[in-house]
Amino acid sequence: MEPRGARPAEVPDRGELDLVERLSTAVGIALKGKPETIRLGLTALLARGHLLVEDVPGVGKTTLAAALARAVGGRFVRVQFTSDMLPSDLIGVSVFDPQARRFEFRPGPIFANVVLADEINRTTPKTQSALLEAMSERRVSADGVTRSLPDPFFVVATQNPVEHHGTFPLPDSQLDRFLLRIDIGYPSPADERAILASDRATRDVDEVPAVTEPEGLALLQQAVERVRASEPMLDYVVALAHATRRAPGVSIGVSPRGSLALLRASRATALIAGRDYIVPDDVKEIAAPALAHRLVMEGAEDGADPEAAREVIREVLETVPVPR
Repeated sequence: MEPRGARPAEVPDRGELDLVERLSTAVGIALKGKPETIRLGLTALLARGHLLVEDVPGVGKTTLAAALARAVGGRFVRVQFTSDMLPSDLIGVSVFDPQARRFEFRPGPIFANVVLADEINRTTPKTQSALLEAMSERRVSADGVTRSLPDPFFVVATQNPVEHHGTFPLPDSQLDRFLLRIDIGYPSPADERAILASDRATRDVDEVPAVTEPEGLALLQQAVERVRASEPMLDYVVALAHATRRAPGVSIGVSPRGSLALLRASRATALIAGRDYIVPDDVKEIAAPALAHRLVMEGAEDGADPEAAREVIREVLETVPVPR
């Protein structure tokens, strides 16, 4: 569906589409048999958002983040979150240089293009808040000085949905900072056999080529921002958000920030599909990963019930009229 009254249908620059395809292919070298996961990871990355991956250990969460970083030629850092971790361990600290007689700032691991925040729910709320603030502001403050983070800056945070002992669940207001929440799932029998046949304990991301540089990724992100959304499509996004606020079993529905997130993710979905305008299928395709984690369900512990929230999104998509 092309926006009404718009200029004739166009597609993004051929070089942009080629780059998206090459990024997907490159990441697929390391994360085999998961094209949907790769597409969602690229969607969050191209939309300048951040990604929350909830899944059991050993299914490729680290592989996804590391492969994305290598494919875009960026610096990758993995941070293992623990209960004794301090905000300064993440942001950095000023150390006194006796020769220069002054304090010098030593940047923490947050100063990277792609940051894997492994088991984010195992660290304290204070450190979680420091990370979430950096994600939102794309800069950090230390000793009264504000420092910008690299561009692009992309956080992939992970949680184990099964093990809760000794964890600090993310508050709903902080979950809302992630553009998408996804799971990876187990590989198919054929893909798992291929992993075993390669005789590797882990999937090697060293084979992933750098198909662009951070500057090239920035150009793709700018292309996403130019993807058009017609007035009917804006009305559709608003209608979906309002429907979640009236849905049975939902205590708190999607906020305006969630509506913006859905629109940004839909723009990236359209670009990946080869269009410079959004159609209803773009919105429907990305709605559950973009919206489900923003719902607070009645009667659920801490308001979190991922499957119930996804079911609400499915029902909303079925009931809200699609623009024609």
